[in-house]
Amino acid sequence: MNITDLRADTPGCATRVHLNNAGASLMPRPVIAAIQEHLDLETTIGGYEAEAEAAPKIAKAYEQVATLLSTEPGNIAFTEHATASFVSALSAIPFERGDVVVTTRHDYVSNQIQYLALSERFGVEVVRAPDAPESGVDLVAMEQIIHKRRPRLVAVTHIPTSSGLVQDVHAVGQMCRARNIIYMVDGCQSVGQMAVDVESIGCDFFSATARKYLRGPRGAGFLYVSNRALDAGLEPLFPDLRGADWIDADLYQPAPDAKRFETWEFFWGLVLATGAAAQYATDLGLGNIQERSWALAAKLRGLLTAMDGVEVLDHGAVLSATVTLSVDGWSPPDLVRELRKRGINTTGQSRIDAVIDYDHKSVDGSLRASPHYFNTEDELDVFVGALHEITGKG
Repeated sequence: MNITDLRADTPGCATRVHLNNAGASLMPRPVIAAIQEHLDLETTIGGYEAEAEAAPKIAKAYEQVATLLSTEPGNIAFTEHATASFVSALSAIPFERGDVVVTTRHDYVSNQIQYLALSERFGVEVVRAPDAPESGVDLVAMEQIIHKRRPRLVAVTHIPTSSGLVQDVHAVGQMCRARNIIYMVDGCQSVGQMAVDVESIGCDFFSATARKYLRGPRGAGFLYVSNRALDAGLEPLFPDLRGADWIDADLYQPAPDAKRFETWEFFWGLVLATGAAAQYATDLGLGNIQERSWALAAKLRGLLTAMDGVEVLDHGAVLSATVTLSVDGWSPPDLVRELRKRGINTTGQSRIDAVIDYDHKSVDGSLRASPHYFNTEDELDVFVGALHEITGKG
């Protein structure tokens, strides 16, 4: 992995120290070109006509994302973003009053809100499995809950938004398969920074976005749907004319594959760019990406731990490229603002982004710094030096 070449392929590296890859990464040139070329085509010949002309490239994008997830193109649906993917899949589950949803204390904030909405509207019970001592879902407790409660759905966020924790989605998948329980995984933060094999995980749905570690564009996401879910006839509550055919006055037919979870309206340039981002990551090798990005994060945690008044908030048996911290006397938004003045990109989170996690850690939020493989060790030093300068902490 030639870091100099990768940075030359990333225009944003020339002007920023970008440590916000868990928010939205910097796009490499092939991804940018995919968007620009399709927009130029739409400008020249028209939107519908551009879609028709780009049909072979669009088909290739399904193949590229499928390869990234170790599945087949027919199991991939493109969406506007990860939440759209997750909501569409959630709507496909035929919940009844009294059904149980089992999740974790680390599920993404939007997912937690959606579970609570199900509870309020349909009387679905939400059960959160407890954490293990080292953080992350307690697998023994999870299996006991699944065995006793026989939930309609088990849903787990692979890597939460509020820390670098990596949850063992494979172990939970084995529990669900053994009991024929629908299993959903939110892979928003894991795709692009580590290898993901949805068949090995054993999930029925896997939702993700393009903009984070995958280094794709904003406004683009995708959903994996298992053959088991398709064969069971699961489909979104409100399909449209892309996801289904209206074949008689009172009859429609859902698409035979994962496209039943798609809607008609796309800017196809974003789909092509998502495919380009998937190809870029595949060519680099997800093992190489994980090794590099996780090593940078580990080094950053070490540098931050040495600072007075700084607490690294990440806990877990396996930690990813997302680093979260709190600084005595400083709110995360204020730190983000001061760092941006110095050309350094990070994210500030507040309590409402992860109520359970942040309350457990007795903090009001965190500063999130998320390096990726194109970052350098020198950039980590620049970031830590800026924190020294801003906060006055040695």
